[in-house]
Amino acid sequence: MSLKPEPLLPIPEATARLARIVCPKGGLCIWIGDELSAVFEDEPFASLFPRRGQPAEAPWRLALVTVLQFVEGLSDRQAAEAVRTRIDWKYALRLDLEDLGFDFSVLCEFRARLLQGGGEALVFEQLLAHAKEQGWLKARGRQRTDSTHVLAAIETLSRLECVAETFRHALNVLSATMPEWVQTHAPVEWYERYATRWQDYRLPSGRQERQDLAEMIGADGRRLFALLDETSQLSWVRNVPAVETLRQVWMQQFYADEQAARWREAKDLPPSRLLICTPYDPEARFSRKRSTTWTGYKVHLTESCDEDLPHLITDVQTTPAPVSDFEMTPPIQTTLAEREVLPNEHLCDMGYVTAEHLVKSQNLHEITLVGPVAADPSWQAQEKTGFGIADFTIDWQEKQAWCPQGCSSVQWFPWQDRHGHETIHIKFAASDCTPCPVRSQCTHATKLPRSLAELPFTALQAARERQQTVEFKQVYAKRAGIEGTLSQGVRAFGLRRCRYLGETKTRLQHLMIACALYLVRLFAWSEERPREPTRRSRFAALAPASLAAAGR
Repeated sequence: MSLKPEPLLPIPEATARLARIVCPKGGLCIWIGDELSAVFEDEPFASLFPRRGQPAEAPWRLALVTVLQFVEGLSDRQAAEAVRTRIDWKYALRLDLEDLGFDFSVLCEFRARLLQGGGEALVFEQLLAHAKEQGWLKARGRQRTDSTHVLAAIETLSRLECVAETFRHALNVLSATMPEWVQTHAPVEWYERYATRWQDYRLPSGRQERQDLAEMIGADGRRLFALLDETSQLSWVRNVPAVETLRQVWMQQFYADEQAARWREAKDLPPSRLLICTPYDPEARFSRKRSTTWTGYKVHLTESCDEDLPHLITDVQTTPAPVSDFEMTPPIQTTLAEREVLPNEHLCDMGYVTAEHLVKSQNLHEITLVGPVAADPSWQAQEKTGFGIADFTIDWQEKQAWCPQGCSSVQWFPWQDRHGHETIHIKFAASDCTPCPVRSQCTHATKLPRSLAELPFTALQAARERQQTVEFKQVYAKRAGIEGTLSQGVRAFGLRRCRYLGETKTRLQHLMIACALYLVRLFAWSEERPREPTRRSRFAALAPASLAAAGR
């Protein structure tokens, strides 16, 4: 397929006339055809297509159809049918009434071309640039970020199911790739064991029986590896994704024993960031957040939230499920800087805010990171007695600290806590701490001198004091609106369920959902529809005025 970008043609007269008759009140697609002609054009997609070959379907049309798919929750077949039959879609796509559209498979090919050429964010970037040109995104305004879990398009498997299904999946792929070799080398008992799906309710319930079954499957896997290694002509098979996944799963689930495939104990399994949960989406990972458990991914949405402008998505980040929120604060702000849409205030919940982020946000991007920080966990702070870190004098430039009794520190070196946060570890001399008359008010340690492990304390202490003020609570209350955005994405656009397999395709889905949110919100803004207020139950609406004023 080749592409020679052409100027955008006007809407055919017959299409425009019929659309005005059929849709006298307008609608989203009519508004897109009238107002967004400068956004959807061929030129941004030119690098994804060769200049020679059969002419491709106009990529701007395929991009718009892809976004409209997520606006209305349509499959590829349904979207292709809408192009053929719906007048409002023909109006937005500038098609003649007689145009029969294209085969639904073209949409899948278009998405694959976007991913292959690294153009999954092209449409989103074009919409964002258009918003800046029109003044819908305020320079150095206010933005907010939050995340939600995303379920992979798979069935959740137990450990035993995962191992069995991984081996069965590899056999199916090899059977499709080289059926004669499989038929020659596969033992007869494999056909009985792996012909159908493994389901947990049909497997033994006893612990020893399940372990014996797992080790039998592990031995079958090792036998397959040996058969493949015996044939030198099949060295290429090692690069087949299903076989590579099989090797990784066997390394994760079985001990490295030359004699037998011994089933690992749960404590010896890799961390969830590495552990493959299913052969059908090897990038999906298991995670837990409070009472919620899921296998899949996580999406982080950032949106503008200035009162006098539409609330538009400014960044979308898709990550494996176990990635913590605080790890994403720097990448989000860096991406916003690259797009030249940095805010002055960035509203986030506690998961995104650390002392390091407070300092770096201000120093690198001149952003005020607004969000609660964790309370001081020390016993001094909890009991409100003794000498806490606030009672120590710290000179960050000289890398020196003094205790309340005037003794100076003897060691100062960088450290990382169990969450990976950068901290400073400060130690005092045992000769000073041991005879100290107020030692019991300073530390409960019996042998070691007092040591401090603290993040940039000035910023942390200032944040703890600031979050107690009325002004902070009023500003931070605006953060709650991002939860409504996540709810809209989940309920209206399928944000929480993957359509496709793999992190890259899932990110493309999230970017297209962000584009759908952009179009829907901007259309509502153009029609001057008021934003939906926060829902209140009928009982809460009857609360006395004094309670309502107190925010209860």
